[in-house]
Amino acid sequence: MWIQPEEVLLAGALWVSERANPFFILQRRRGHGRGGGLSGLLVGTLDVVLDSSARVAPYRILLQTADSQIYWNIACGSSRKEITEHWDWLESNLLQTISIFDNDEDVTTFVKGKISGIIAEENRLKQGEEQEEDCGKFREAELKMRRLFGMPDEEKLVNYYSCSYWKGRVPRQGWLYLSVNHLCFYSFLLGKEVTLVVQWTEVTQLEKNATLVFPESVRVSTRHTEHFFSMFLNINDTFKLMEQLANIAMRQLLDNEAFAADRSLPKPCKTLKNVSALKRDLDARAKNERYRTMFRLTQDERLDGHTDCTLWTPFAKMHVVGQLFISNNYICFNSKEEDLCQLIIPLREVSIVEKADSSSVLPCPVSISTKNKMNFLFANLKDRDFLVQRISDFLQRTPDSSWGDTSPLSLIGHSASSSTPLSSSAGSESVHRGRHYHPGLPTASQGLLQLYHRDAPEDLGPKAMKEKMKEEAWNIHFSEFGRGVCMYRTSRTRELVLNGIPEHLRGELWLLFSGAQNEMATHPGYYGDLVEQAMGLCSLATEEIERDLHRSMPEHRAFQNETGIAALRRVLTAYAHRNPGIGYCQAMNIVTSVLLLYCPEEEAFWLLVALCERMLPDYYNTRVVGALVDQGVFEELTRAFLPLLYEHMQELGVISTISLSWFLTLFLSVMPFDSAVLLVDCFFYEGIKVIFQVALAVLHDNMDALLSCSDEGEAMTILGRYLDNVVNKQTVAPPIPHLHALLTSGDDPPPEIDIFDLIKSSYEKFGSLRSDVIEQMRFKQRLKVIQSLEDTAKRSVVRAMMTESAFSIEELEELYCLFKSKHMTSCYWGSSSSAAERHDPSLPYLEQYRIDPAQFTQLFTTLAPWICGGHTPTLAARLFKLLDENRDGLVNFKEFITGLSGMYHGDMTEKLKLLYKLHLPPALCPEEAESALEATHFFTEDVPRESSFLSDLDILGQQEVTSGEEGKDGGGDSEEKKEEKVKDYRYYLRMWAKEKDPKTETIKDLPRMNQEQFIDLCKTLYNMFSEEPLEQQLYHSIATVASLLLRIGEVGKKFNNGGKKADDAAAQAQPAAQTLAPDPQREDGLGEGASGESQVCRALADAQLEPAPLQMSDEETKDDTSVSSYSVVSSGSLQCEDIADDTVLIGGGEQRRGSVLDVDWSITFEQVLASLLTEPPLVDYFEKKRDIQVKMAACKAQRAVERQTSSASDHELTQHSV
Repeated sequence: MWIQPEEVLLAGALWVSERANPFFILQRRRGHGRGGGLSGLLVGTLDVVLDSSARVAPYRILLQTADSQIYWNIACGSSRKEITEHWDWLESNLLQTISIFDNDEDVTTFVKGKISGIIAEENRLKQGEEQEEDCGKFREAELKMRRLFGMPDEEKLVNYYSCSYWKGRVPRQGWLYLSVNHLCFYSFLLGKEVTLVVQWTEVTQLEKNATLVFPESVRVSTRHTEHFFSMFLNINDTFKLMEQLANIAMRQLLDNEAFAADRSLPKPCKTLKNVSALKRDLDARAKNERYRTMFRLTQDERLDGHTDCTLWTPFAKMHVVGQLFISNNYICFNSKEEDLCQLIIPLREVSIVEKADSSSVLPCPVSISTKNKMNFLFANLKDRDFLVQRISDFLQRTPDSSWGDTSPLSLIGHSASSSTPLSSSAGSESVHRGRHYHPGLPTASQGLLQLYHRDAPEDLGPKAMKEKMKEEAWNIHFSEFGRGVCMYRTSRTRELVLNGIPEHLRGELWLLFSGAQNEMATHPGYYGDLVEQAMGLCSLATEEIERDLHRSMPEHRAFQNETGIAALRRVLTAYAHRNPGIGYCQAMNIVTSVLLLYCPEEEAFWLLVALCERMLPDYYNTRVVGALVDQGVFEELTRAFLPLLYEHMQELGVISTISLSWFLTLFLSVMPFDSAVLLVDCFFYEGIKVIFQVALAVLHDNMDALLSCSDEGEAMTILGRYLDNVVNKQTVAPPIPHLHALLTSGDDPPPEIDIFDLIKSSYEKFGSLRSDVIEQMRFKQRLKVIQSLEDTAKRSVVRAMMTESAFSIEELEELYCLFKSKHMTSCYWGSSSSAAERHDPSLPYLEQYRIDPAQFTQLFTTLAPWICGGHTPTLAARLFKLLDENRDGLVNFKEFITGLSGMYHGDMTEKLKLLYKLHLPPALCPEEAESALEATHFFTEDVPRESSFLSDLDILGQQEVTSGEEGKDGGGDSEEKKEEKVKDYRYYLRMWAKEKDPKTETIKDLPRMNQEQFIDLCKTLYNMFSEEPLEQQLYHSIATVASLLLRIGEVGKKFNNGGKKADDAAAQAQPAAQTLAPDPQREDGLGEGASGESQVCRALADAQLEPAPLQMSDEETKDDTSVSSYSVVSSGSLQCEDIADDTVLIGGGEQRRGSVLDVDWSITFEQVLASLLTEPPLVDYFEKKRDIQVKMAACKAQRAVERQTSSASDHELTQHSV
């Protein structure tokens, strides 16, 4: 292709000239194509290692002139055909023209101009084609990723980059693929292949750094290993995308928010090169997040676009340079110079948008007028017409603000009710009398402080005068900069906030600076309706709220009566109902009580929403993740600003102890109220950075004392007494006793610290902190915190399961990782149930991760010691039903380990008991149960009951009941009678102990097995032995055991029939019919008139395997419910005499009419166990200890459609020969 002419100083280095004429040279890169020798091999290797292949095409054309030593690269090509076409065009179109030029400079200028023109024309004509080509390239890369790493179609590629992966000290040049759920790398170099797959959920650290060993690189850390990637063309873009994807993964671990593509994104005006829709989606999300954070907007706000412009500031009489942002509900402006000017204009407030007259002084201006008569003039807009059209489009979609007048709750939070006629207000009182929240409540129109101070005499002291001066300063600010949402926010605004907001304006300004005012204005009546829905509901959150209500600022008189307590209850309960994911967390009561002091209820509610959902993200969830993240950020800041103190504090372990309460309550719980509320003022204006600044300032002021501390308690005391004595000398409110201060005050209290001095000091010493830097540090800490919580969960699960299973700690940890990985993969690669149903972080650790039957089958197939070929999925489905005690279609880790432990570490009896139960209800597969239900229509005989089953082993004097002599119902009746007689505390204690103790089940508790189930059991056993070394001996043994059990069942049938009661038969007819009745298909397969005994014999004979026992194709293709498909004996193991004996015995049996199985035939587990014990090969097989390590290693290395590669395993980096 033609390229913009570039200077080349050395035309011969690393290149071979193939064609030449007086003006042009066609060259080939050494190492490309045939030959090249050692130098070619060296250049080729350098190109791969140093990423030159991504930037250097193998062919190029240079422009040269006789007098100049400088060459110009004007074309390049990836193939000889492509470069030859360019060469031919030059010779036929340019060579003759430039040969007549006298001056070499003119030749160079002409050719460069011609080439540039060709490039511009190509770009104009082929833009659409190039876009399609780029999209095609990306689709090709996505298909390649799925092929290389075994990913399914659900795994979406976001972007891919050429880079080097460092294995030891050797860089491997290849391609890095970033998908939604995985980081993948592939390289093929000098015959060696490197494949790496890391799940984002396993990443513990992501850093961009530069060292002597590694050039500018990205380090991806997991729990057990580190990976380095370098040689990126644009490392910053790559790293930002990695951060976003890791963040999504952490969010998924935290609260189940699986990634979903945003369908509401605006369509791009042009397709970007090699950028997928997902990459565009993520870029848009990042921009939206920055935009919302910058202007404190709601979570559903979408940035439409932004442009450079100037804003006329009437207060400064100047044009301020900055950026204009347009979204679906707001027009915002931010100056390029920090703190110079910021502006937020809600579209609901806009009345007129018009294009003003353009001039040289004011080019392309747009004037925006609001309903409260404010005018804003933007100029230097590049595409003014398009901008005005977009604003007009959004304005048309913006609902008219007149809706407020029609809402019954429109006056909530406002004191405008006095303007309504008395009759209407009386009517509204009757309407709202039955509601928990209505405008008539005292707290509906004013804060609690106003309620308690309105009757107080006017204070004319110096503090009151100071407060009035503050109010006057704010009034001047309002007149100059505007009041309300559309106020100009400047450095002057910050100064006023740092000097303290007057009490009367505090609620209004908190609402404005936090962005809560916008949310409240767009949701009229929402709070009132929410209160009505929430009040009266009982939940864990409401119980915790009731418990903490009287602990919320009990020293303040506003919360020493029912008015304040009831308001606090309504706000907290309403929020818990709005956001059940958070519900209620300790510390929310303290923050909310402070909000209620200065704001009416509805405003306090929306401020709480802004705090919990935007300003302090994840602070108040069940695991206070946000506070732990900021605790980590604070430690990092301490190390950066106060390194000496950091080392000492780490030894004492103080920072993690103190900072949690500081951040969770914004210092409200550790500092006198009048002082801490000033920090809340600064927080609502500046955000979290002011809390970090003040925390650092507190440590700095106490540095000497802290360095001399010898233990944690001493350091805590020093900091506690310091904070207790931070005072606000300007407050006009009566002093509120600080409980913590009363408890920690000594004989010689430390000097008082003025809160204003502390804030000023924090800005002077640590004012360089930037919000974007804090966000970057938060991301880094979030990875650590969430992975640390995951590790804690794993340790808790392993500890709990140590007593439940015989697996070692290492095995349990590995199994937990595999189980969790299977769960996570199913969440993001689609499943029958949603992620929210499958992972609930509020559940106990053992129950957080759950898998469905499909994933259980995959794990069972890989990990279980019993592999039964084509019968394995059936066995897995049965085991799943057996383990799924609560019948929710999901199995948790505890249940999974219980089943696996029985197969690996149980004794022979336990293993056989599990195998026996897998062939009895309720472990039947749905298909088998369905066929059994269908068969009931063909079953007409009375059948015997299955077995005696005594569930309560505590009944004294209960004699052992022989098989078939006493029914389940009889046992149940006796238990009921006992319960009626004795229900004292001992009964309940015994029941509680039984619930707590693991349920011990004796072999006598197991039901009898009928003929159909026995045949199924034989089929399973034969399949289990197909890959064993002693295969033939095992087949012979099981054939012998099967013959013996068939005889035992025949003998037992005669005894059972003699003692059978008619009422027992009638009572058990229905369940037995569902379990034992055959499928009509089976009747056809077995033929008319066959006896039950002969059917068993035929099933045994039909199931004989070929001499090669691994050949199972016929068996797999048949229906599992067909008796003739059961694989029971092999021709190599079942001897002629066995069949003959069996036939003689069964042939003498009683013939039954019809073609049903012999439903009277049954055996007990004791009989199965005793029969198996007679065969040493079977005893050895079931008593053999099996190692799960090999199975787990195979599971981790598995490369299948549902690929699972643990980042902690050694199989992530494997070399394969092609």
